[in-house]
Amino acid sequence: MTAAPKGFSVVVCVHTEERWQDILDAVGSLGAQTLPPLEILLVVDHHPVLLERLERHFAGGPREVRVLPNAGPRGLSAGRNTGVGAARGDLVAFLDDDAVADPDWLRQLAAGYADPRVLAVGGRTLPRWASGRRPVWFPEEFDWVVGCTYRGHPPGRVRVRNVLGGNASFRRSAFGLAGGFALGIGRDGGRRPLGGEETEFCVRLARARPGAVLLVDDRAVIHHRVVPVRERFAYFRSRTWAEGLSKALVARSVGAGDGLASERRHATRALPAAVARGLADALRGRRGGAARAGAVLVGTASAAGGYLAGSWRARRADAPTFTVPRIPGISPAADTAGHTPRAGS
Repeated sequence: MTAAPKGFSVVVCVHTEERWQDILDAVGSLGAQTLPPLEILLVVDHHPVLLERLERHFAGGPREVRVLPNAGPRGLSAGRNTGVGAARGDLVAFLDDDAVADPDWLRQLAAGYADPRVLAVGGRTLPRWASGRRPVWFPEEFDWVVGCTYRGHPPGRVRVRNVLGGNASFRRSAFGLAGGFALGIGRDGGRRPLGGEETEFCVRLARARPGAVLLVDDRAVIHHRVVPVRERFAYFRSRTWAEGLSKALVARSVGAGDGLASERRHATRALPAAVARGLADALRGRRGGAARAGAVLVGTASAAGGYLAGSWRARRADAPTFTVPRIPGISPAADTAGHTPRAGS
């Protein structure tokens, strides 16, 4: 019989003082959980001023809050790996630094781990628009652009290929099976809004442990703040292009079959329906219908163009490189279900 996990370590990666109040709000929402976390790890991405400020702020605060510098190169993947390496819990959850969690967030995530085959559980992320409402042109099928659960994502508690990184949890032992998040994929503090590191990790994890189950439970809810610049069409275009570039890296790592399976289903089912729905709204005189249909077409073409550009770059001699690190303190040994990881995973 598998022992119950001993608790959650929640990792919040932070990188800018501009999100100071967001960071405090995120930590506050974690302190209000009906299933309290074992600890909250604030991992600061190469920002000494922010590191010192957070250390001062929490010096006399809750004992479960720990402030750590990113021990790897700049970027979200290395920050997450730092948090995993420092975590004391059997379960590691990730919360974006500009999001707040519902009080039952951790309790709902924890319920999925009753099955020892489950190695990851994600949740539902809802947008908090800076303007107070969704831009009339912004299609729900592209809510992933602003880090949120999109229309067409499976509802309920269901098995998925990958969880979404801003609202996700893993057994800590999963990182002994598959290594850490790949360095060279995802956001690194640069101008281009890249992503895809959690997709690549989840595909790699499923390969390292055949039969592993990854779940999404839409009762595990967080609310993600969407700043004004991300409500603009210019950001929409740049983010969809960057997603294509990211998916080219993911496909290079794990193959186009696994790396793009969910995206193909979304593009061939949800997106044509979204265009039809937008045009139907336009014919009925409903505001924004034509704009939403156009945004779907532009976003799809932009992501496809980014993928083609990324694939072309991958064949060049100066192609971007990435590595999969082992995380110090986590042995590549048997996981909680008693399995042994495959060599070379």
